[in-house]
Amino acid sequence: MYESKAYFYGTGRRKHSVSRVRLYPGTGKVTINDRDIDEYFGLDTLKVIVRQPFEVTNTAGKFDVVCTVRGGGVSGQAGAIRHGIARALLQNGDEMRPELKKAGLLTRDPRMKERKKYGLKAARRAPQFSKR
Repeated sequence: MYESKAYFYGTGRRKHSVSRVRLYPGTGKVTINDRDIDEYFGLDTLKVIVRQPFEVTNTAGKFDVVCTVRGGGVSGQAGAIRHGIARALLQNGDEMRPELKKAGLLTRDPRMKERKKYGLKAARRAPQFSKR
């Protein structure tokens, strides 16, 4: 259905999640990994996070979202999709940039889990000290 239509593209990232988002002119349908948003995300808060860029820019119901997302958990994936949608909206026109920037939707959330180091039980947790 969407293969030959023109679209706006954006890549979103959060934690270990990476999303590839395409916005097509449409009615506001959101498809994630070939599944509807209601089927993919169980929590309403995650659905609100995904739709946030449209609410901020008053473009709700004007674009269909088709995206693929990999890695991380559900919260990170929702944040990655939100970031991708915000970046894709900028391709439509730079007049939305001030609103998206003020809402903090263009900034990539850099917080990631720190890697485990050798000699330690976790990233910073050292083995318990034993005197004897």
